[in-house]
Amino acid sequence: MPPIRIGLAGTGRIGAVHAETLTTLPGVEAVVVADADAARARSTADKLGVEFAPDIEALLAANLTGLVITTATDSHPALITAAVDRGIPVFCEKPIAADILGTLAVIDRLTGSPVPVQIGFQRRFDAGYRAARTAVTSGDLGWVHTLRATTLDPAPPPAEYIPRSGGVFRDCGVHDFDIIRWVTGREVVEVYATGANRGDRFFSAAGDVDTAAVILRLDDGALATVSLTRYNGAGYDVRLEVLGSLGNAVVGLDDRSPLHSVEPGYPPSTLPAYPGFLDRFHPAYTAELATFVGVATGRMPNPCPPADALEAFYIAEACELSRHTARPVPLAEVRR
Repeated sequence: MPPIRIGLAGTGRIGAVHAETLTTLPGVEAVVVADADAARARSTADKLGVEFAPDIEALLAANLTGLVITTATDSHPALITAAVDRGIPVFCEKPIAADILGTLAVIDRLTGSPVPVQIGFQRRFDAGYRAARTAVTSGDLGWVHTLRATTLDPAPPPAEYIPRSGGVFRDCGVHDFDIIRWVTGREVVEVYATGANRGDRFFSAAGDVDTAAVILRLDDGALATVSLTRYNGAGYDVRLEVLGSLGNAVVGLDDRSPLHSVEPGYPPSTLPAYPGFLDRFHPAYTAELATFVGVATGRMPNPCPPADALEAFYIAEACELSRHTARPVPLAEVRR
């Protein structure tokens, strides 16, 4: 096998973390980084001892085995198609594009191409979510009737991020929507969503909400709730409860869960809560990128193709429509 060379476009917070992770993966012989801010990319390259590309064209010409994309959302479509046109397998952090039409346009461009494109939904690689999926598929839980998912951030992102984030459903809830589909193997057929703003005004100024509640109806009649907020001061709280006729499986319930029982005699945990997603999901991100190296080298099937990302995006789109119209929205209403 020729040397494995992985390129990375975008050296912001998660890009820098991914670049460092790539340097630790068995078989990866070189990592090449680039960014629209060339000075930032050079700084990352110098810090990690990896190769620096002065721009994206130079990165794509660097004899890559695969390309990891962690740039701003509006650059994803062009980067994905440019890499695929050159025969370079792609890993792209979600979303594929800023909206459904843009996502469909990329998927249409990829139709018939043998070059794999893996979308970043790291929860699929988390040990807890994988165990929950096994519990469902094995029948240990019986038939599933209820799922309860939470993604509760301890503090909001910077104000300038919100207007280009796509909103809380597309930016934050989309991970819950994807993992509910993946764990259950079922499709969402209808949503009802609402939201509130009780924190900083920059959310409402951008047409977004800082807290949201969602009810999903699955195609087998099971119900799922999703709770989202940017203001969970107790800490980063991401969980999934899967409740069945014979038992249950709970993801994210451990000594670092920011849950404080007020029952008498119940001892509090002595461990700190996770401060954010990079800490909580570090092992999952590592497993995800290791899998991408396997996909890029033809040794593994693609575990998260663009079609899966589109389905999660449809759910987020339906939630946004539901919030604005204050009514249940069938998924069929937003499909193109």
